[in-house]
Amino acid sequence: MTSPLTFDPELLRRYDRPGPRYTSYPTAPQFTASFGAAQLREYLRRSNAGGRALSIYAHMPFCVSPCFYCGCNRVITRDAARGERYLERLLSEVAAVAPLIDRQREVLQVHLGGGTPNFFRPAQIGALLEALRRQFHLSARPERDFSIELDPRTVRPADIAELAALGFNRASLGVQDFDPQVQRAVNRMQSVEETLAVIEACRASGLRSVNVDLIYGLPLQTLEGFAHTLHTVIAARPDRLAVYGYAHLPELFKPQRQLDTTFLPHPATRIALLRLAIESLTAAGYQYIGMDHFALPEDDLARARAAGGLQRNFMGYTTHADCDLLGLGVSAISHIGASFSQNHRDLPGWEAAIDSGELPLWRGLALDADDVLRADVIQRMMCQGQIDITAIESRHGVDFESYFADALGELRALADDGLVEIGRTAIRATARGQLLLRLIAMCFDRYLRAAPSPAAAPRYSKVV
Repeated sequence: MTSPLTFDPELLRRYDRPGPRYTSYPTAPQFTASFGAAQLREYLRRSNAGGRALSIYAHMPFCVSPCFYCGCNRVITRDAARGERYLERLLSEVAAVAPLIDRQREVLQVHLGGGTPNFFRPAQIGALLEALRRQFHLSARPERDFSIELDPRTVRPADIAELAALGFNRASLGVQDFDPQVQRAVNRMQSVEETLAVIEACRASGLRSVNVDLIYGLPLQTLEGFAHTLHTVIAARPDRLAVYGYAHLPELFKPQRQLDTTFLPHPATRIALLRLAIESLTAAGYQYIGMDHFALPEDDLARARAAGGLQRNFMGYTTHADCDLLGLGVSAISHIGASFSQNHRDLPGWEAAIDSGELPLWRGLALDADDVLRADVIQRMMCQGQIDITAIESRHGVDFESYFADALGELRALADDGLVEIGRTAIRATARGQLLLRLIAMCFDRYLRAAPSPAAAPRYSKVV
């Protein structure tokens, strides 16, 4: 992505429709129960022969209180004993899957997400890290990426020092908005002081990168209030920011049913909030990475984008393009070779599988050649903002123009609006189209064509 962003509110309003975020292709709704443990074992066997490096994601589902905007798989409890029992089973899952993976394969990334990973004490997280070190080849290279999501309301500076000593070098903090009326509406009261103290503790402990999450489009959000949040966060100078559009899907996420929808910003205000975030962050020196991510020029994410090593997976944008992803814990998703597999989404189902000595698989998908090809195309658009037609043809042995005739027909309508440029050797998102990468990528998604109507499906958030 070399062209600057151009913000066109009318264009964004016109094209603001539901669509996948493309953390995978095919997307999770295409996974089926016919893909089971036997298939996963076979794909792990094949992937060992390739010797690719690994990323490991562990899902830590517990939170002490519900945030009403949340769409994550989480369990609300204050019972520490539930966490202890979960950790015991998670260690059992590690012991079950590790023998299926070549011990020589280097683990370049470890990420703990949730939920609230710091629901667990550092000693408990240390036990998980120690189990991973015993069973896998965790990298000691400086460029390794060992990250953890933290709730500033419940983590202590001393905890962060312990986590750094365990090997974590990156942290992601949820903020969303500092405006008290917005915080009350979404049931997440969080002070500026405690948040800044956590950022400072991360730096004092030597963490290489700190990410802050913000959300625009929340109930009672105003331009003035969000401007104050942006000013406060920018002054703290986190290395990365994710500025997500709130996805109101109460059919899928029960906590959202507790929100008063009359307090949601008008669509024009929502777009103005996005514009405010983009202009504030770029003026402060942050680079637009793609979709909703920003990073300082010296951050690994910005460097990966510049080097062509940026990738999208279930953790969002990531820096290591050549890793298989192993998901552990309830609802976690793995991407091993040309396959996806997901653990049971409900905690009792996951627990029962672990207790039975089984891999806790719920569903998955074996990708065919068309899936692999389209995944490559969509990944290039989402991460580089362009598709090298010649390289795609060379890697997959296809004639791009004839293979993607339908997609090119859809793209031409977007080209007429100045969102994309279609050349003989490349397709590029324009400055006007960079905020609509999802929309451009959707042209190559054959599963959306098979659906009755992408706009009618409540499973996807809107693209703006």
